[in-house]
Amino acid sequence: MSYASAALGKTSSGNRKLKDLLQQRDNRTCADCGAPDPKWASANIGVFICLKCCGVHRSLGVHISKVLSVTLDAWTEGEIDAMIEVGGNASANSIYEAYIPEGIFKPKPDASQEHRSKFIRSKYELQEFMKPSLRILSSNSSSLKASFSRKIDSIPSAKGMVEFIGVLKITVQKGTDLAVRDMLTSDPYVVLTLGHQKAQTSVRNSNLNPVWNEELMLSVPQNYGPVKLQVFDHDTFSADDIMGEAEIDIQPLITSAMAFEDAGILGNMQIGKWLKSYDNALSEDSIVHIIDGKVTQEVTLKLQNVESGEIDLRVEWMPLDQ
Repeated sequence: MSYASAALGKTSSGNRKLKDLLQQRDNRTCADCGAPDPKWASANIGVFICLKCCGVHRSLGVHISKVLSVTLDAWTEGEIDAMIEVGGNASANSIYEAYIPEGIFKPKPDASQEHRSKFIRSKYELQEFMKPSLRILSSNSSSLKASFSRKIDSIPSAKGMVEFIGVLKITVQKGTDLAVRDMLTSDPYVVLTLGHQKAQTSVRNSNLNPVWNEELMLSVPQNYGPVKLQVFDHDTFSADDIMGEAEIDIQPLITSAMAFEDAGILGNMQIGKWLKSYDNALSEDSIVHIIDGKVTQEVTLKLQNVESGEIDLRVEWMPLDQ
């Protein structure tokens, strides 16, 4: 069997294990608010969660909760094995919700963002509901072996919570005529940044016209700015070289989506536009559409501060109540 065939077999097997785990009775509802049919998970905590709780988990940082989509993200074998070892939402909650004080109420699916955020922060970041002997008290602690025989990341001091209004699903489609950074070619990858969040594609070796078609997810805070896009050339023995950058103004997409809240019941139509101008990186006007009930936008960016290169993206807005 070839290496590629073996890798594909492992991936398929891992996906089956994850889907089987999701079908457990306790995993059919969100671990934090009880919403049905969760499609997200915290890979290092070991729980399945809904989209609204997913936004709060992302605000905690990956050092506390590494959020992955059950259906959209690629999982490593280690991440899947860790989820299985925890045993599901009921097992995890028996640890993280062991001692909920009187007067503290677990949020319901329709809970306010403030209630949801406060509870999740208390549960995972501050560990207020855990048995005291199982709490991680310092940055030198890295596991809860008394409860889970798996590694979890250390917990830092409490930070202010960020309220999220939705999620961007950005498909990095392809690059065209990218800059040369090695002898005759480059090994490009794309990094997206929004606030403190970063997401990146895989590396395409020796390719100035790479095709990725990879979906990256970013949670959008209430006070959002542009998404920063950077292209780098991967180097094995030195720092990666920059191959250009650009900014994505997400305001036209979000304001259009909010003006047409019932996109799911509307037919296909144009609802907004991001106009090309001298002070942005657009190669052409970018139209915001409702297509099959989804608010999407096709974007072609001319990379800045570099001799050449364009990046094609598709951006989809996913509100928290979706």
